[in-house]
Amino acid sequence: MGRIDLIGRWVVVIMAPLSWQQAMAQNGRPRPDVAEARYGHHDYNTLDLWKAKSASGSRTPLVVYIHGGGFQGGDKKEIPEALLAECLGSGISVASINYRLTDVARFPAPMHDGARAIQFLRSESDRWGLDPNRFAASGSSAGAGIALWVGFHDDLADPNADDPVARKSTRLSCIGVVRAQTSYDPRFIKKRIGGRAHEHPALRPFFGLKPNESLGSPHLYPLYERASAINYATPDDPPVFLYYQDSKVPLTDNDEPGRGIHHRNFGVALREVLEPLGVECIIRHRGDYRDGEAVPKAVNHEMVDFFRKRFLLSIGDAKPVDIPGHGKLNSRLPRVDR
Repeated sequence: MGRIDLIGRWVVVIMAPLSWQQAMAQNGRPRPDVAEARYGHHDYNTLDLWKAKSASGSRTPLVVYIHGGGFQGGDKKEIPEALLAECLGSGISVASINYRLTDVARFPAPMHDGARAIQFLRSESDRWGLDPNRFAASGSSAGAGIALWVGFHDDLADPNADDPVARKSTRLSCIGVVRAQTSYDPRFIKKRIGGRAHEHPALRPFFGLKPNESLGSPHLYPLYERASAINYATPDDPPVFLYYQDSKVPLTDNDEPGRGIHHRNFGVALREVLEPLGVECIIRHRGDYRDGEAVPKAVNHEMVDFFRKRFLLSIGDAKPVDIPGHGKLNSRLPRVDR
């Protein structure tokens, strides 16, 4: 989570997720095939789409990227270039979305916008050559939380809706996220993450708290529970890939408020819930990779390989994509057996 326009002691904590995105977003990103498509009624409800080239001319799977920013900032333009390049080089189309922030709406608006974007893209699958049965979600920090929430929540499709978009499914084939919060419940965060992570300043506007209202107010507990992806886990949920880079060192009460909001233990807690249900949950940490400077590239490569395997894609499904600084990408990806 994070917001870049806050000042003072919050800056180090709040800007952290953007530093990850910026590290992976370099110059040379191709222009989207579809820009500023409107998927809902709100000003924030826009998306960009990059269409992959299929060697067979068949429909392509899709990854929907959701930016971070503490539900207070960020933009769809922050999609990591390396992730975009890896996906396109693997025959996977990519959409990057904007969604309502807490300056205009509290929870559940960001989550519902994420779901609506997926429904909209499914509704346009014929027009844009997408395979509606092979959709995944990705994102960083707050965007990762949205991706997990949509992926684990019961299908939000309304078969009786007058709006044809609302009739579309919100279910996903898989989820791959970076620095995800798996719960936004301050009680959970205090217990599983520790320190003062549960005091992160983005939580109050996310839940629409009044200036003098306490995070510990019991009437807020049901809201916290509804906002937390981990609470929706069931055996039919999609497999998950999670990456964390913050220190594994235990937090203390002397830490800055909000520190630890991207802690690996969010992922560990989710894995403890998913594994007994038979749902695959892969966790990676920066320390798992030898070459520190190449970590963003390695993470994106592994995440896209995760997508490809769940989409059952082989190298033959994609045409080479030449993106400045990356070359013809699908030539260096390992084959995935069907």
